[in-house]
Amino acid sequence: MKKSILVLGAGLSGLLTAKRLNDQGYEVKVLESRNRCGGRIHTKQGSLSTAVEMGATWFGKKHIHLLALLDELGIGYYEQHTEGKAFFEPFSLAPPQSIDIPAQLPSYRIKGGSESVITNLASSLNAEQIVLDTKIDSIDFSQEKVTVHCNEKKWTGDIVISTLPPALLFLSIKINPTVNQELNQIGLATHTWMQDAIKTALIFENPFWRKENGSGTLFSNVGPVSEFYDHSDHKVEKFALCGFVNSGLASLDVEKRKAKVLTQLEKFYGKIVHSYVEYVEHIWPQDSNTKHVAMPYIFPHQNNGHPIYQKAWFDDRFFVSGSETALDFPGYMDGAVQSAELVANKIINATIAS
Repeated sequence: MKKSILVLGAGLSGLLTAKRLNDQGYEVKVLESRNRCGGRIHTKQGSLSTAVEMGATWFGKKHIHLLALLDELGIGYYEQHTEGKAFFEPFSLAPPQSIDIPAQLPSYRIKGGSESVITNLASSLNAEQIVLDTKIDSIDFSQEKVTVHCNEKKWTGDIVISTLPPALLFLSIKINPTVNQELNQIGLATHTWMQDAIKTALIFENPFWRKENGSGTLFSNVGPVSEFYDHSDHKVEKFALCGFVNSGLASLDVEKRKAKVLTQLEKFYGKIVHSYVEYVEHIWPQDSNTKHVAMPYIFPHQNNGHPIYQKAWFDDRFFVSGSETALDFPGYMDGAVQSAELVANKIINATIAS
């Protein structure tokens, strides 16, 4: 008889893990603390039906695990528009410079938005298998069956797979018996992708930046916008500029933050930036499902892909998975896919061997 699996997190890694095991006949349930699937893939549908990415966006040809999944699911992708002049702002006393971007390997975006992958994977499970608004507070491995608790609710299974960021897992969920000390210490010191990021987007009716050979790309050492890119859809029918803002602006309210963004962009593009249709943002450091209040500053990618995450715990009943644990490209969508495939295969192969 195949074992029952509880997957924590309905992001890319969690949903793909669930799909792989469900397809092999395992009893699978996905528990998600947010009111949506996707995790740090977060495509917002803005004005004029314009999809803007507040989370995972870009990938390259080197990301073979993600590319294989897109091919399997029949989801297309397209090259990020960078053709034309870009802007660079080196320091506050110098005006923005118009530059040519050196030749480089192209990056790509997913047709229909990154959420297309999430929607596809979620549709492979039935409605009862994904439970939203479920913030897990404890996991108990002391009995033959594993028990996962959320307030007054509980679920039991044979195996628990956590796809949460390791630091968030060990800061927010009580585990009984106490988890391995080294695993706990490394988990708490593992960088969480997007934990300090602010993403913003401005939706426009027309891509004014493409006129006069403009690419929509800008880089700034001054801020608050550090980098911005053309965010048009693959049909070039919907238009936006999207990128990253200095995390120090997280403490401001949305109107003050937006005003600072527009003031800076006006230096690059002029008054036309005020013709935007909608301003969209997501403040990841204030997202409690990404960053715990007790989470300290951790260097980017610190302990990502650490070998300890390749082990199973509590007699092969507990797996710590997710993008940050991947051997290749941890912290990226590709890492999320690889970690899901590895854990699912371990469980499937263990079942076959037994």
